Amino acid sequence: MAKAKSKATVRVTLVRSPIGAQPRHKLCVKGLGLRRMHHTVEVEDTPAVRGMINKISHLLAVESG
Repeated sequence: MAKAKSKATVRVTLVRSPIGAQPRHKLCVKGLGLRRMHHTVEVEDTPAVRGMINKISHLLAVESG
């Protein structure tokens, strides 16, 4: 049996509220799986995810996984 490759991940934390944000920014927060303030998720490091992170970087804290 072959070993599964470990995918690169990024740890993302919501540190600012998206309440006053643009609707597209709120959708990026939801797309990343963030539900509330100080909620942290690990997501795969893909170009699509990087684009969402770059769009709402003012709301996030990002750590390499």
